[in-house]
Amino acid sequence: MMKKGRELKPHIGIYGRRNMGKSSFINKLTGQNTAIVSKISGTTTDPVKKSLEITGFGPVILIDTAGIDDTGELGKQRVDKTFETIKLIDLGILIISENKFGQFEKQLITEFNNYACPFFMVHNKSDLQTINKKLAKEIQEKFKTKIFDLSTIKTSNFEFIIEYIKQIIPESSYKTQSLLGDIISYGDIVLLITPIDIEAPTGRMILPQVQAIRDILDNDAIAIVLKEREVDAFLRKTKIKPKLVVTDSQIFKKADASIPKDIPLTGFSVVLARMKGNFQKYLEGTPKISDLKDNDRILLLESCTHHIACDDIGKVKIPRWITNFTGKKLYFDVVSGVDKLKRNINDYSMVIQCGGCMITQKQLKNRLKLAIDVGIPVTNYGMTIAYVQGIYNRAIAPFLKQNKEDELLINYL
Repeated sequence: MMKKGRELKPHIGIYGRRNMGKSSFINKLTGQNTAIVSKISGTTTDPVKKSLEITGFGPVILIDTAGIDDTGELGKQRVDKTFETIKLIDLGILIISENKFGQFEKQLITEFNNYACPFFMVHNKSDLQTINKKLAKEIQEKFKTKIFDLSTIKTSNFEFIIEYIKQIIPESSYKTQSLLGDIISYGDIVLLITPIDIEAPTGRMILPQVQAIRDILDNDAIAIVLKEREVDAFLRKTKIKPKLVVTDSQIFKKADASIPKDIPLTGFSVVLARMKGNFQKYLEGTPKISDLKDNDRILLLESCTHHIACDDIGKVKIPRWITNFTGKKLYFDVVSGVDKLKRNINDYSMVIQCGGCMITQKQLKNRLKLAIDVGIPVTNYGMTIAYVQGIYNRAIAPFLKQNKEDELLINYL
């Protein structure tokens, strides 16, 4: 399993009304004073993240949120931010106390279900008032969830909560799927073409390149890393025929010209698209680029914020390439990180997601859900670049030869 960066760890959100003991619950869970505890309602105003190492499981990110019953204009903004975090989490924990369960909690549960997010409930402050058995039975039967009755003051340890978290958190949130494991095997040579340009971080490689190298080694294969201008000489002098070539998407065209047609070629972003994104929806959506019309608006989603270079891939290059390919007058909006959309999703004719190397699979799929639910075509950066540069079929071919239906699909495309 690849080592995960901070944002790639499983995310667990803690929710509930104000003064239900959410922060006390987090402190008890982590065994330290992570969150500010106060008798004043609304102490937690914005989502706050904290790392937690679960023994025998691994690191997770806990998100402490504002009360779902907050009031006033600022309160509404806090509640909105709280609900936005549901798109980021892999597991939700809903805290109640004093047997208060009503519309606020039901609305939250509805959102959990809308994003297919598993959750359970905690009835806190049982030292003051234990849970009503009739209410507990109703919650368990109607909402198909477990509810624990406890006190952060009287309960000695939270091992039973930790064990339940380990039991129900989805495996996809912490078990990393292999990038290339189903198409490479022991001793295979994989050539990675990695340009060092203005967008490459000083002294480092970008995350998808590092992930690819690690995955190749994990599969007992051989990784050879070259800059684009070294490829021709390497192939000519060594006579090595790689099992697969993976290139930076921005030089797809040059790589296509350099790599013999009998050697499979794809891009780092395409590899990530298959592992993290909704690959089937990407396959359906990418060809829709050819159907774009004058005045259509396209949304580009980036999973992280970064310094904008003069020839930025999302804000400059992809809009230019699509415009040149279609010959249409198009409009492009770029939304970075977890920023909210400035327009209604229905204003867009297509959504293009970056590789998503800095977010979890769940977070990426939830970002795309809004568009997919209303039938807007979706794709990602690498598949878009391959399509407008005329090498789309070659770029996706390594991943479409698993069965006859896929072969038919690639012939259709």
